[in-house]
Amino acid sequence: MSYENILFEKKSAIAYLTVNRPKVLNALNMATMEELRSAFTAIKEDRTARVAIITGAGEKAFIAGADIGELAKHDPVSAKEYTHRGQSVLDLMENLGKPVIACINGFALGGGCEIAMACTLRLASENARLGQPEVKLGIMPGYGGTQRLPRLVGKGIAMQLVLSGDMISAQEAYRIGLVNEVVAFAELIPRAEAIAQKIVANAPLAVQYAMEAVNKGMEMTLAEGLYLEATLFGVCCSTEDKKEGTTAFLEKRQAQFQGK
Repeated sequence: MSYENILFEKKSAIAYLTVNRPKVLNALNMATMEELRSAFTAIKEDRTARVAIITGAGEKAFIAGADIGELAKHDPVSAKEYTHRGQSVLDLMENLGKPVIACINGFALGGGCEIAMACTLRLASENARLGQPEVKLGIMPGYGGTQRLPRLVGKGIAMQLVLSGDMISAQEAYRIGLVNEVVAFAELIPRAEAIAQKIVANAPLAVQYAMEAVNKGMEMTLAEGLYLEATLFGVCCSTEDKKEGTTAFLEKRQAQFQGK
């Protein structure tokens, strides 16, 4: 499939997505969201794709937020549908079963920050700026910002960011736990690739089930989460990859995982 608003390619086991609207700082319109849905669905269905890396075109912005011109046209009914459609794309990313690494190369505001938060890991360049400035436009976060942000940084800090609409630096985002690492701009993709290669070397099903345990467990009580963990641990022990991994360890050789 050809895309107008994103670039999508795959090299070996890594899929690369770039939001490609640099003239509007990669702002999100619904056409872009639907292209992201299509690309992530393709990644989900491709057994050879093991990790996805998402970034924005140019050096100024990851995703600077929503397309305000499009957003301004919505009435209450269409706005609700607009929000649900966008949320479903982010849910797809978060529960892809494969890690998604956000390379935040500049502004990640509003929907851009929300997309980053739906990713498994977040790396930021030193010039990155993050925030949820929706209240400055008379609206509020609608792509999961009110839910994922407090889960990542805690209620108090999330409230401060959402209610003030302030942007924060990459260094501050790292301090509060919003991003995993801050690196030089030129090192952003190489660092993501290095992490991706470490993940690719591991058992695909084990990675998938571990992600599921963390994501779903965050919504449960501790007892429920531990039960889910034990269940998924048991499923891992039924896989060919578990047999290969333990055998390779005992035989002191590199495991050759098949995702089975």
